Amino acid sequence: MKNLVGKWNRISLVKRIVIGIIVGVILALALPNAASGVTILGSLFVGALKAVAPVLVLFLVMNAIAGHKSGKKTNMKSILVLYALGTFLAGLVAVVASFMFPVTLTLTTGAEDLAPPEGIVEVVQTLLFNLVSNPIDAIINANYLGILTWAVVLGLALKSASQNTKDMLGNFSDAITKVVQWVINLAPIGIMGLVFDAIVTSGVSALVEYGRLILILVGCMLFIALVVHPLLVFIYTRKNPYPLVFMVLRESGITAFFTRSSAANIPVNMKLCEKLGLDKDTYAVSIPLGATINMAGAAVTIAVLTLATVTTLGIEVDFVTALLLSVVAAISAAGASGVAGGSLLLIPLACNLFGVPNDVAMQVVGVGFIIGVIQDSCETALNSSSDVLFTAAAEKAKKRREGKVGSVASINS
Repeated sequence: MKNLVGKWNRISLVKRIVIGIIVGVILALALPNAASGVTILGSLFVGALKAVAPVLVLFLVMNAIAGHKSGKKTNMKSILVLYALGTFLAGLVAVVASFMFPVTLTLTTGAEDLAPPEGIVEVVQTLLFNLVSNPIDAIINANYLGILTWAVVLGLALKSASQNTKDMLGNFSDAITKVVQWVINLAPIGIMGLVFDAIVTSGVSALVEYGRLILILVGCMLFIALVVHPLLVFIYTRKNPYPLVFMVLRESGITAFFTRSSAANIPVNMKLCEKLGLDKDTYAVSIPLGATINMAGAAVTIAVLTLATVTTLGIEVDFVTALLLSVVAAISAAGASGVAGGSLLLIPLACNLFGVPNDVAMQVVGVGFIIGVIQDSCETALNSSSDVLFTAAAEKAKKRREGKVGSVASINS
């Protein structure tokens, strides 16, 4: 038995996940009733990720800031600019694609019990209150903005602590990272349960019905990942961006696609940053921060579903309003992790720009939940992989300006 487990663990995680998906599909199609207990495996997997991810973010950021040596420069300013540009351009691409390939929806129900924000003022107010949330409450409710705030404050307060205290903090950070890696190692079993549940509950036909919408969403995200982001990286680095782009998509994006959690994918991204030889003082902060505010995929979801609603209702949209939607989508996406329901619950806010009634907008949220199996996976893959991409690009740009050649440059062919 021990040898069998050892052989299984030696298979790459991606291959094990594919096996889990195949088994889940077979069980759902052949034994939907007899294998119904499989769904609990998916629920347990998602529950474990949700439980450990907030604690992971808290200790990683706190440890990074507490251990940062004064006077040592980081690339955080460049990385933040890339995060903001990437999210805004994602919203803009989604708007343009929606005009080129308009989609209409068959509106459904099922989201009436959710409470979306009523306006941009409420979103900003919610974000501000999330920043000063009680730390225990922030961890329990996975309020990552609140967690980041407390991690930064406590990290700064611990900068003057003794080395023993900092070592203990580092040990806790390493231990929690290892726990997350253990959970991710169980992804094939958990994903088997999630795939089984998705097919049995919604059926393949539910996804086929919204095939055009899914194609627009996934197409936009692929365009951003393979065209927009590489262009930004090229502008910063003046080097061929695709070796780096394909590496982060392969080693970060695929894992994030299946775990559907940017926070849970942090250890994968940290390990990839280490492999690329990046500055730990920078990526120890930029990766957890990116998991919270770098939300290009969310901006695509908000913009595409909003304009699909507008098209369905026959509302005319002018260029200025469409451009405003790109800005609103970017701002809303950056705060999506602090709002219950993520990016989908911010769709009614964007719909308000066009005077769409709230009850109609909430039906669109219901559509979002139906296609969430694909939409959320692609969204997370784009969001999480670009955290590493932009962190690496900022460091490569810095080395280029300084005339240095580092290990990061070796990924260019």
